[in-house]
Amino acid sequence: MKQAEVYTIDLRKIEGEGDLQCPKCGVVISPDDVSEEVYAVTDVKETEEGLMEEMTVQCLRCKSEIRLMGFLELKETW
Repeated sequence: MKQAEVYTIDLRKIEGEGDLQCPKCGVVISPDDVSEEVYAVTDVKETEEGLMEEMTVQCLRCKSEIRLMGFLELKETW
C-alpha cells in the first residue's frame, strides 16, 4: 500500500488570509471552509499552555498530508 505524501508549510511564508494550495494537486485549502469536503484535520499539537503550534490536515482530493507550522509566531504578530 502506497503511503501518503507529507508536505510541510510554514504559515509565516504565505500571503493573504490563510488560504493555501495543496502542494501536490493544487486544490485550495481555506481555513474558512469547515465543510470537510476539501480537507480534514487529522492532528493538532498544542503547547502546555494550550496554544496551537502545529496542525496536520489531509487533502481529500489526493490524500496528501500537509503539516501547517508557524501558528505561535503568527499569533505573536497579531
